[in-house]
Amino acid sequence: MTVTWEELGWERLGAGVGRCRLPGWDCTAGLVVGDGTALVIDAGSSLAEGALVRTRAQELAGHRVTHLALTHPHFDHVLGAAAFASAEVFGAVGLDMVSVHAREELRLDAVRNGLDEGAATEAADALVVPHHQVSGEWTLDLGGGRQVLLANVGPGHTAHDLAVLVPAAPDSPAVVFCGDLVEESGEPQAGPDAVPSHWPAALDRLLGLGGEDALYVPGHGAVVDAAFVRGQRNELAARFGVSP
Repeated sequence: MTVTWEELGWERLGAGVGRCRLPGWDCTAGLVVGDGTALVIDAGSSLAEGALVRTRAQELAGHRVTHLALTHPHFDHVLGAAAFASAEVFGAVGLDMVSVHAREELRLDAVRNGLDEGAATEAADALVVPHHQVSGEWTLDLGGGRQVLLANVGPGHTAHDLAVLVPAAPDSPAVVFCGDLVEESGEPQAGPDAVPSHWPAALDRLLGLGGEDALYVPGHGAVVDAAFVRGQRNELAARFGVSP
């Protein structure tokens, strides 16, 4: 019997494209299914969460996850990456250095936010360094005529923000996975690694990628439209004193 996206707790956004909202920090994980391939966007906050995302993604795809894109180096998006050991891992340029040199800070941040210390330590110790660093844009061919665009649109929320564009198809709108450059369930979080002066420009680049009719998938919260992204861009510009 075929399992539907909804039965596995995923929201279908188009043909072979969807996302789920993970418990704990309401973090989004995305999935794009190709011909014998599957791209997951973000890996969750622990090895157990990453394994759950991988298992459910593979049930939907009907084959293993072959690619993983990490939108930015925060614990709730990357600490599950080692659960995708056989996948090709992509991140923005510089993410590899975070993976190597900031493991302890990622672990401590996870614990401060409520992740079990043992789970945080296990995930940080096993953290995967991206195989491919994206500078500018990278077209990823998933087979069967399906291509996605990985775009280094930051800095903004962090110094290493990666967006994923799934172009529109005859039966599906364009979908942009934004990471935490866009948040719907609360005010965008600007931590010590944010680059506020560049954040509005990063959202301009997101809008340029997707256009007016795309679905925009935030790192946390419900799927939004271009008007929401534009409004959040203007709020961030006002908040951080950035000229329009």
